[in-house]
Amino acid sequence: MPAGTSASAGVTTGPWIIDTTLRDGEQAPGVVFRRPEKKRIARLLADTGVDEIEVGYPAIGETERRVIREIGAMDLPVRLTSWARANRHDIELAASCHTEAVHISFPLSQLYLGLMKKEYAWVQEQLHLLVSYAKGEFDFVSVGGQDATRAGARLLEQFVDDAEAAGADRVRIADTVGIATPLSIVEMVTGLRARSAIPLEFHAHNDLGMATANAFTALEAGCQAVSVSVTGLGERAGNAALEELAVALAMSGRPGCKIDTTMLAVLCDVVSAASGRPIQEQKPVVGQSAFQHESGIHCAALLKEPLSYQPFLPSRVGRQNFEMVIGKHSGTAAIRDHFEKKGITLSREESFDLLEMVRSAADRRKRALRTEELDAIHKQYCKTRINLLQ
Repeated sequence: MPAGTSASAGVTTGPWIIDTTLRDGEQAPGVVFRRPEKKRIARLLADTGVDEIEVGYPAIGETERRVIREIGAMDLPVRLTSWARANRHDIELAASCHTEAVHISFPLSQLYLGLMKKEYAWVQEQLHLLVSYAKGEFDFVSVGGQDATRAGARLLEQFVDDAEAAGADRVRIADTVGIATPLSIVEMVTGLRARSAIPLEFHAHNDLGMATANAFTALEAGCQAVSVSVTGLGERAGNAALEELAVALAMSGRPGCKIDTTMLAVLCDVVSAASGRPIQEQKPVVGQSAFQHESGIHCAALLKEPLSYQPFLPSRVGRQNFEMVIGKHSGTAAIRDHFEKKGITLSREESFDLLEMVRSAADRRKRALRTEELDAIHKQYCKTRINLLQ
């Protein structure tokens, strides 16, 4: 068990970060991780400092079980958890993978119970039977309520009470279709915390674009753990993003989060390549545009103080220095800086003249200008000035 782990609660003094890239992330349509990719991602997750890795779903097949065992043999300093449905066979297959922990997922909302033709009494019965069996096979047993945010407060409270009575070590509240909002999370978690001491985990989906905000709010409201994925990879619109939550926690000053944010860029690039899902340019924290600037006002300030128009320096997440893009909205400060780096010092007059040419060219091309285009404009400008002087 990782250092600093509480055997009873499964949490550290800070937020307990569970990464589900290898399980829920791989469930994104069309995504398949090869065995070497899974092992590399697991290693990077451990190096980055996550507390727990939901390493896979053993019931998928023997290939899945083999790679889970291989990751287990890597002896990573994190808890490894297998995922199982609420049936004994899934738990037996998970036990054959020898992970330290298992997560057992139960249908909770009336919609999900109806799909399985079950009543909540079945959940109560299976909680006691399956948790009791799993406790004999694993050091740590987590249970989760699927579609918990559509289950209603009373049913969710009953599930938490029943899970605690059954001996579960942690309860996962799954926002399975991503409908929660930060205020609804505060109300829900506050109510659950008032009636039970069992550690709670929140599992967010991003259908309304609030997964990271909801995960952060869940921790603030009293959840001890959250599950996330690298780049937010997951079904539909994805999950809460590890990199976004980690930086938000670091910048909030919340103690105890041990994620090494300087590892995030490498981790995200590796997962992006393995999943075949490019990182969107405007992706928070690690996207290319997150550290690009064009506005003249912004660039002039950034040259004096890099934090003037950035919440953090790119180095904090393992990226290179910010980039000033030269285009329609640029100012003279960016123009001068661009050419000074080439050993060319521009006068104030030259800067304004070149700026007009740059803006005109960018307007025609409907984009920012490339280095060679800027050099060509400068060459044309110098040639024109020489001709005028002759």
